[in-house]
Amino acid sequence: MAKGTTQQIIEIDQIKEGVVILRNKTLRGILMVSSINFALKSEEEQNAITFQFQNFLNSLDFSIEIVVQSKKLNITGYLEKLEELEEKEKIELLKIQIAEYRKFIMKFIKGGGIMSKQFFVIIPFSLVELHKLTAEETKQKKAASLTEERFQRARTQLWQRMEFTALGLRRCGLQSIPLNTTELIELFWSLYHPEESEVGYYPEIPPELTE
Repeated sequence: MAKGTTQQIIEIDQIKEGVVILRNKTLRGILMVSSINFALKSEEEQNAITFQFQNFLNSLDFSIEIVVQSKKLNITGYLEKLEELEEKEKIELLKIQIAEYRKFIMKFIKGGGIMSKQFFVIIPFSLVELHKLTAEETKQKKAASLTEERFQRARTQLWQRMEFTALGLRRCGLQSIPLNTTELIELFWSLYHPEESEVGYYPEIPPELTE
């Protein structure tokens, strides 16, 4: 794919200090959220969780985006360990059993049987909200200038939103943590390179990008 075409598709301008900055200079913070097995809860517990989640959504005065990422679970290290055990095993029967088990796991993986799910909540913030720009100022695109001072002010307010969101999720029985710069880079890299990320390969990130 041509470089120009790629840049047109990807809306991210840069990632720094745990914040995603889009090309239109709006900011995004991302929380990784735990999960609960809703189906195993009693009816009373399910109703309580649903009620709390409704309250959480009604308490928001800003938009959020909930994203579920599904991908094949990387168990390359586990398979390598099985192969190592197979080679070291001296009892022939156990050696055969380990080999058969390893083949079964490999066949199961090829069928797409082992999947992992990750849950994220994306929280936005824009410079328009920061400056309360007039219609004329917005028309003149004065919000397009993202100075370091403006970035830090916007980041502070974005972090307040993320803390508020994390608190609301905790009341629903869900734990969440904000992704840092390295984790954000790896997340978006994996979205555009799913095959490499599934086998545990991630590019080396220069130290200056993680500061």
